[in-house]
Amino acid sequence: MTGPADSTAPGTAHQQGAAGQDLVEQAVDRAVGEVRGAAAAAATSAQRASAAATASGAARDDSVQARDDSVQARDDSVQARDDSVQAGTAAIEAASVVAPDDPLLDTAVRRLEAQVDADNPYGRIGQPMNRWSPFRIGFTAALGVALAYGLVQSLIAVRSVLILLLVSGFLAIGLDPAVRWLERRRLSRGRAVAVVLLAVLLFFVGVAAAVVPPIIVQGQQFVAAVPDYVQNLQDNQRIAQLDARYHILDQVQTALNDPARIGGTVFGGVIGVGKILVSAFFSALTVLILTLYFLSNLPTMKVNAYRLVPRSRRARVGLLADEILTRVGGYVAGALGIATIAGVTTFVLLLVIGVPYPLALALLVALTDLIPLVGATIGAAIITVVAFSVSLQVGIIAAVYYLAYQQLENYVLYPRIMKRSVDVSPAATIIAVLIGASLLGVIGALLAIPIAAAVQLVLGEVVAPRQDAA
Repeated sequence: MTGPADSTAPGTAHQQGAAGQDLVEQAVDRAVGEVRGAAAAAATSAQRASAAATASGAARDDSVQARDDSVQARDDSVQARDDSVQAGTAAIEAASVVAPDDPLLDTAVRRLEAQVDADNPYGRIGQPMNRWSPFRIGFTAALGVALAYGLVQSLIAVRSVLILLLVSGFLAIGLDPAVRWLERRRLSRGRAVAVVLLAVLLFFVGVAAAVVPPIIVQGQQFVAAVPDYVQNLQDNQRIAQLDARYHILDQVQTALNDPARIGGTVFGGVIGVGKILVSAFFSALTVLILTLYFLSNLPTMKVNAYRLVPRSRRARVGLLADEILTRVGGYVAGALGIATIAGVTTFVLLLVIGVPYPLALALLVALTDLIPLVGATIGAAIITVVAFSVSLQVGIIAAVYYLAYQQLENYVLYPRIMKRSVDVSPAATIIAVLIGASLLGVIGALLAIPIAAAVQLVLGEVVAPRQDAA
């Protein structure tokens, strides 16, 4: 029973060993295949890397070749330029030995000498002139003197126009607070400007209506009283003594007996007065138009002016400029207020003491009171003289009144009102008014105080801090 079983077992083991050997061989074959695949893939990658390296080397060689070509082209360009210079020099030397009218001295020679090429169609730029050349320094200095002289002469020639512009700008700045006050009452700027200018025109029309009729009446009365004046002169003993010595009446009689001379003198005087009136009318019309334009466009003009300042300083400059404009407007309002007080009190005084033409004289005092320092005194002197022409008692009353009013205005009204608006020291006020009156007369005196206020603000806010920080 055991014999067959033992004989079968070795056969089964042999079969199992053969099967295991086949599995090992299959595994080995599979591993060899995988190794071969990996080797083939590695070989392919190596070939690709080699091809890339070859392409990179070729590109690098091309770049080097391109750089070498660029260097060679630049060397060729330099060589061509040197050849051009040499050719130009040779042409100039050849042209120097021929006659001046030789055809070589034509455009071709000039092009060679100027080294004309594609980049410089009119030749290469030469060396600049020596900056410290005596000729250049002298010419520049002479040119600067000539320009300065021409500028001064131009300013003198347009002096009247500049004065009109200055007056118009001053009036526009002075009236701007009233316009802004109306704007805050929900009026557009155009309508506010129209209302303010209409009020100004009505004021001047009222002044003319109050002043012109008395002047005409007084003129007619003077013409009617001329014979009486002449008779009084003849009866005066002092005039008779002067006539006996200098023959004054004879000369007057001779002049009156010469109608042609009288007519020429009167006609010339009429023409002169007519020219003055026409010039004054057109000047007033120009100031009115410019004031209207400035007042309507003042915000836009300020913005455009501020944009001319560097942005880093624009805010501070804008604040300083606004403060200057505010002070100018405050000065105008204060001056108008003081003049109004003087005019109203004068009108009441003249009504009480019985001086003729009180409205005209009150307006005259108001206008003269606008002139700083001396305006009120001028108006008071005129009213006092007119009052003395009425009677001695009326003249004394007017003189005493204006003496007291001058003290009140100079030491109470003017300092308080102007201190609040412009804040200018008394010494600066006097100096500014004297300088302004010397330069531009009455207009200069009117503009002196606001200009002094602006200068004082700039000195205090700009110059003084810089000097303190230096």
